[in-house]
Parts: sequence; structure tokens; C-alpha cells
Amino acid sequence: MGFEGGIWRVRGDEGEVGEILITEADFPWLSGTFTPGPAYEGVRELFAREIALVKQVDGVQEEGWDQAYDEIRRRVTLSSPDGPVPEFLLHIEGDEAWFRWSDEPFDEDGED
Repeated sequence: MGFEGGIWRVRGDEGEVGEILITEADFPWLSGTFTPGPAYEGVRELFAREIALVKQVDGVQEEGWDQAYDEIRRRVTLSSPDGPVPEFLLHIEGDEAWFRWSDEPFDEDGED
């Protein structure tokens, strides 16, 4: 599947959080332009907090990031043009979004 030009959708309990028009595919990451939807305001601060924690220490996952991202995962879903994906790591900052995804749940124990 070619990714560039595809539209991925972010949904939450309150409806459409937004959509991502893919402009770059650099496996395993996809990135693109984020257009907020009506339900974005309800999760905007979650994404802002997650980005702030990522940026606190360059290259080091700051304490609290796991909890911040767990809340994002509880509140939103991600769908490819073909339908929902079971696992993803999504960052949204302004009108930019970048993410990686999997057809299978990520291994939480770190084992393959």
C-alpha cells in the first residue's frame, strides 16, 4: 500500500478528533498534515503534555510520559484508509502529526 496522499483518521469518545494527510513515509514512521476536527479541543492538552514530556530531555523518555501516552490511548483511536489499527504511537503538534502503527498489539513485556 502506498501511504503518501492517504488520509488517516483520529477519533475519540466525542467524535472526530481530526485527520492526517500523509505527506511522508519513512518506515516505520508516517507523517503529515493534521487537520483538527470538532472533538480535538477535548484532547488537545493531552497531546501538548505528551509532546512537552518528549522534548524535556532530548532523546530520553521523561518520567510521566507513559502515563500521559496511556491517557491518549484510552481517549483516541487511529484508522488507516482501510480501517482501524489495533496499535499506534501518535504525536500531534500544531498542524503536524507523526506516528507509527501495527496490525498487531505492541509487545508490552519487551519480548518477541
